[in-house]
Amino acid sequence: MADTDPKADLQFSLQDARDALLRKLDGLSEYEVRRPLTPTATNLLGLVKHLIGCEARYFGDTFGRPFGEPLPWLEGDAAEEPNADMWATAEESRGDLVRLYERVCAHSDATIAALALEDRGRVPHWPDDRAEVSLHRVLVHMLAETHRHAGHADIVRELVDGAAGTGNGGDDTAPGDRGWWESYRRRVEDAAREAQGRE
Repeated sequence: MADTDPKADLQFSLQDARDALLRKLDGLSEYEVRRPLTPTATNLLGLVKHLIGCEARYFGDTFGRPFGEPLPWLEGDAAEEPNADMWATAEESRGDLVRLYERVCAHSDATIAALALEDRGRVPHWPDDRAEVSLHRVLVHMLAETHRHAGHADIVRELVDGAAGTGNGGDDTAPGDRGWWESYRRRVEDAAREAQGRE
C-alpha cells in the first residue's frame, strides 16, 4: 500500500464536497436555487453563501490570514440578523456568489498550502477553552461542515426537480427509472406503516 499525505487527503475530500455542492445548482433557475424547501427555509444558494463565510472564517481569520473581500452579511448590523448567511437576497446573483465561493476556497487552499497540519490558530467565535486549534482540526471541521451541507443540498435538489446523486457520473444511486422509484418508495412507506402497526 502506498503512503499517503494526510493533508492532501483531507484537502482532496474537502474539494470533493465543495464540487458536489456546486453541482447541485446546475441547470436550475434563479428561483429554484433560492427556493426554500424545508420548514427552516433551507435552499441551495443559501448553503453556498453560508459556506463562503465558513471558509473565510476558519481558514482566514483563524490563522491571521483574512480573506480580504467584504462579506456584508457577516458585518455590522447585518451580522445580528439570524440566518443572514443562509439565503441570498434578490440583489446577490448566483454567479456572483458562486465566483465568490470559488475565490474564498482558493484563499483557503493557499492557507492549507502555507501551513503544516500542526500549525496553530484561534477560532474567534469558539469558546476560549477550545478556541485554539491546529490546521488539522480546522480541516476536519470544514470537511464535516461542507459534506453536511452537500448532503442538505442533495435532499433540497431532489425536492426541486427529482435529481438525485452526486452528478459526477458515479454509481451512487440505484439505476431505476421513474416507475421503479415510485414502487420502491411505496415499499419503504409500507414497511414504515407495518412497523408502526407493531408498536
